[in-house]
Amino acid sequence: MALHERTVPRKESANDMQASTVTNGVSDSDFLFITLPKQMFPGAGHDGPLVYQAVHDELMLDGNARQNLATFCQTWVEPEIHQLMDECIDKNMIDKDEYPQTAELESRCVNMLADLWNAPSAANTIGCSTTGSSEAAMLGGLAMKWRWRQRLQDQGLSEEEIRVRKPNLVCGPVQVCWHKFARYWDVELREIPMEKDRLIMTPEEAVKRCDENTIGVVPTLGVTFTCQYESVKDVSDALDSLEKETGLDIPIHVDAASGGFLAPFTDTSLVWDFRLPRVKSINASGHKFGLSPLGVGWVVWRDKEDLPRELIFEVNYLGGNMPCFALNFSRPGGQIVAQYYNFVRLGREGYQKIHQACYRTAQDLAYEIGKRDEFKVIYDGREGIPALSWTLNPGGKYGFTLYDLSDRLRSRGWQVAAYSLPEHCEDMVIMRILVRHGFSQDLAELFMNDMDRCLAYFKKNPVSTPLTEDEAGGYSHGR
Repeated sequence: MALHERTVPRKESANDMQASTVTNGVSDSDFLFITLPKQMFPGAGHDGPLVYQAVHDELMLDGNARQNLATFCQTWVEPEIHQLMDECIDKNMIDKDEYPQTAELESRCVNMLADLWNAPSAANTIGCSTTGSSEAAMLGGLAMKWRWRQRLQDQGLSEEEIRVRKPNLVCGPVQVCWHKFARYWDVELREIPMEKDRLIMTPEEAVKRCDENTIGVVPTLGVTFTCQYESVKDVSDALDSLEKETGLDIPIHVDAASGGFLAPFTDTSLVWDFRLPRVKSINASGHKFGLSPLGVGWVVWRDKEDLPRELIFEVNYLGGNMPCFALNFSRPGGQIVAQYYNFVRLGREGYQKIHQACYRTAQDLAYEIGKRDEFKVIYDGREGIPALSWTLNPGGKYGFTLYDLSDRLRSRGWQVAAYSLPEHCEDMVIMRILVRHGFSQDLAELFMNDMDRCLAYFKKNPVSTPLTEDEAGGYSHGR
């Protein structure tokens, strides 16, 4: 969660809502003179419609989520999902005894995902829902660390000998959740840095960072920065060769936060999942390309043996015995119910149609942006997720930076991420668009019209003092 520091409270005004006695509702003219409390806890309560309208008005200052092309998260859902979410607002999914059918729907989703990801015995695998793919990734990482420790115990090492060792995790350029995992659970993160001629993990770079203390290798199916797939099969083959040469048996966890709900429907020939014996666990985000509302992720293990029993808590909660593996406890059940609704509502055919439409839109946008002299396309919506990324053509003088362009596009409501790449490529600034369900070809055409207006504006009004990343950059998922 984001951390918020308290600012110095200002002196309360007589017109502040907490001092107001207005109870006549929104139509009362005194409503126009009310401000919401910012620092001090209010003393008196107030009329519901009045408070609603005041909060609603403040929320108008947020960006339009449908025009947010920077986010991976779903911003459009069907009316039936809104209805199910409302019906589940009081269901605590952790309480399996009180809400057994919600627990049953969660179990069905795990089984369906195991089947979708080609687990050897989908009905007998193990997995769970989470608040998102970040929590799911951390649970996968914890299981890898525990299995590494068990391997050392099986080799006869004492607890003291294991304690002095430093476990490590090998990955490519990753989202910040893996940095959190490494810091919180004392694991060395051996992150393969980007290079100008290699923006993602390669098998060679992964293998040369592995040793007897490597708990696992994490390829990403949809790299946050460039949107490309890292080749899970090539990494698996390289680790097979490493085991033959050294005896090191290093597992793979696939971070499929985005690709886990894309590849099974749009690239069925791509071998990345449990078809590879070395893949022991997979995480994915239900609220990204799983098309569910915000707040649901999934992690599935290949076999029950791949999740150490020591990590599972048997909790006696409200009269029921409940196996639990999570970093959170109480949370709403609506997102799980909505995910199950999507699985049944869409099926493989529906997911395929939706995602293929997104890919077509992304590829068309990449083609159009590539036609502009100012831009060089880095990723065109192929061999990765439905997205595109581009940078300024080197050597040109265009009268703006990508940060300026991002800021200018906001004048029409479009939110497009502009950011510098991670270490070793930090001098390269790119823009990125995620094409999600709800961003139609028509909206894409309107976006390009606005893009051309921005380019024409900068030709007429070159920027004298370019904006910086701090002033106009997008949220960085890697820092």
